[in-house]
Amino acid sequence: MATAEGSAADGGNRPVFTVGELSQALKRVVEGEFAWVSVRGEVSGFKRAASGHLYFSLKDADAVLDAVCWRGAAGRLGTLPEDGLEVVATGKISTYPGRSRYQIVVERLELSGAGALLALLEKRKRELAAEGLFEEARRQALPYLPETIGVVTSPTGAVIRDILHRIEDRFPRRVLVWPVTVQGAGAADEVAAAIAGFNRLEAGGPVPRPDVLIVARGGGSLEDLWAFNEEAVVRAAAASAIPLISAVGHETDVTLIDLAADRRAPTPTAAAEMAVPVRADLLERTGTLKHRLGASFRRLLAERRARVEGLGRGLPAARDRLTAAGQRLDDWSERLGRGVRGRLATQRQAVERLRPLKPRQLLALKRQQLGHAAERLSAERLAERIGDAHELTNLLSRRLGHATRATLGARRARVETAGRLLEGYSYRGVLARGYAVVRDEREWPVTRAVAVKSGAALSLEFHDGRAAALATGRTKRRKREPESDDDGGQTSLL
Repeated sequence: MATAEGSAADGGNRPVFTVGELSQALKRVVEGEFAWVSVRGEVSGFKRAASGHLYFSLKDADAVLDAVCWRGAAGRLGTLPEDGLEVVATGKISTYPGRSRYQIVVERLELSGAGALLALLEKRKRELAAEGLFEEARRQALPYLPETIGVVTSPTGAVIRDILHRIEDRFPRRVLVWPVTVQGAGAADEVAAAIAGFNRLEAGGPVPRPDVLIVARGGGSLEDLWAFNEEAVVRAAAASAIPLISAVGHETDVTLIDLAADRRAPTPTAAAEMAVPVRADLLERTGTLKHRLGASFRRLLAERRARVEGLGRGLPAARDRLTAAGQRLDDWSERLGRGVRGRLATQRQAVERLRPLKPRQLLALKRQQLGHAAERLSAERLAERIGDAHELTNLLSRRLGHATRATLGARRARVETAGRLLEGYSYRGVLARGYAVVRDEREWPVTRAVAVKSGAALSLEFHDGRAAALATGRTKRRKREPESDDDGGQTSLL
């Protein structure tokens, strides 16, 4: 430890330490005096090293204390440090000889007071809301009658008993319980893992996939319910493909999982009521609907029967229709017999007329008939009809030529008249009488003298071309002089 060496100045009574020896001595004194302490302060300069260790400082208005949390203890912390968060850190005071500084080795970290918790809760709420995890549009509808209900809660306590009892009373269903711790270190990770685990179950697998989930916990303080405000739990609830009911705490307790869930129940018992309907009410409603359906069906049959009977009364009796049809059949049978007999008599007479004729005479008769037909279709007759058609075609062609020439002449006269009107209205006729059009640099007509500035470039258009001009000034308008008598009889254009 200390050396036995001394100096002549101090008489050899004061020990001399090396730097390492003094650092170790101070380390033993500090750790022995402050073996286990709790310190309240504001987190500052938080960082996580690649090794998993946490480094930050605790400060207040008077001092700053370095803090370190080793990787093994960091996984057990109920609350992770954040800059600006007021916490109570519990651990032992130690020194870091490499920098001659003392520090607290943190074993447990808790938020300091409800004010710090509420501030952190509000900050986390804003961040998650900005990501859209609390939007109403992403909420899923609950199934009316689920086959399987998944419950994430503590396996002991009144919460699971209340849920099971309520479901049994209303409508017995299969219930799967995923046991988790609902308070303290690691609770948030267990709840998030349970929600994700239920979602990973396959439909039709050995373990039935729930149709709805209930995440439940009894009432408690803000610190007791803090696990359901952790980001991992909120994200797991928002990502659940199975509709989820949040039933954390009492009606006045609002956690972040309530905002991310598809439905929020004020109590675990109310969550069970949301999950299943009342079987007795359902049976009563089904019976009522069955009765109404039967009554409606009987009423419909009665209406259709009455309608058919009414239509039947408007139809003639079947016996009368059969009698009339039989009478018509007898009439047609008699007419058919007479027609057949008459046809046979006619054919018999034709045969009798041809019987005296010999084959040669019969052929001569047929040849005569064929000659008459050929005469009707002879070439002369055909040429005559072609000539008539040719004459009609020539007549129509001449009429078409006359009509075309008349139409073109009328159109030409209209165009010539319009051209003469256009020439009469054109300003070019005015230019031919000695006038000119004045245009500015943009080729816009100048209609007023006040629009011409001195030095402006002008363009003058006459009837035979254009000329450039430069404005040198503007003269005052001259009063109109009376006409003289010696103008040779010519009137003024002005």
